Amino acid sequence: YNGMRGERPVKESRFMPSILVVDDEEPVAQTIEHALRRDYQVWVVYSAIEALKVARRINPDLIILDILMPGMDGLEACRELRRDPILKSVPILFLTALGRVEDRIEGFEAGADDYLSKPFDIRELMLRVKAILRRGTAERREVRPSRIEVGELTLDCQTYQVDTGGPKVLLTPVEFDLLYHLMSHPNDIFSSERLLHEVWDYPSDVGSPDLVRMHIKNLRRKIEPDSNHPRFILTIPSHGYTIAKE
Repeated sequence: YNGMRGERPVKESRFMPSILVVDDEEPVAQTIEHALRRDYQVWVVYSAIEALKVARRINPDLIILDILMPGMDGLEACRELRRDPILKSVPILFLTALGRVEDRIEGFEAGADDYLSKPFDIRELMLRVKAILRRGTAERREVRPSRIEVGELTLDCQTYQVDTGGPKVLLTPVEFDLLYHLMSHPNDIFSSERLLHEVWDYPSDVGSPDLVRMHIKNLRRKIEPDSNHPRFILTIPSHGYTIAKE
């Protein structure tokens, strides 16, 4: 403990992935800490301001972030992290009492990778944490081309920008992963369940199709001339999503 309220290293090991838990409800934060500390180096803070300070110092492998907090809320903290050149790619999992569809959309638009509503099952949280961290490890090992092109779409794999013939659009890390996967398999049709497994690395009983729908919706809003009538990311009724080569 470093003497500052709201910032506590729970377990330290250079061989363990580091997770920053941010929640102003101490019982919730302590429950998460207890579940994670066996396998991860865990830092716990109780405000978004402290979260930004600690994140910039330790550069965690994952941030579990509440939204409803006094002062700066989790949404603004997420946006601030996405603007930081060092921390912009750190995965962020929102864990919050806000569970409406509109809340989830706002969370993903702010740059979250995943979203879990309270009350939550600690086992599901653990599975999601493992999947997110495993996905990050796989991405670091994967050799990607500098860019990928399908039809009028060009995706820059270094800058996370997509070019549709107009101004370039910057994607969040999870939007990039989703679009990269679709563009890497043009004409393939992906169900939500298949995308949850292949992009998010979730087991079959973890993750919600809502996660896919929200990110598809946000991607369309960013890259489609008319998101209500998409021409790049197509929906195949009763089957899933695809990007057509022609």
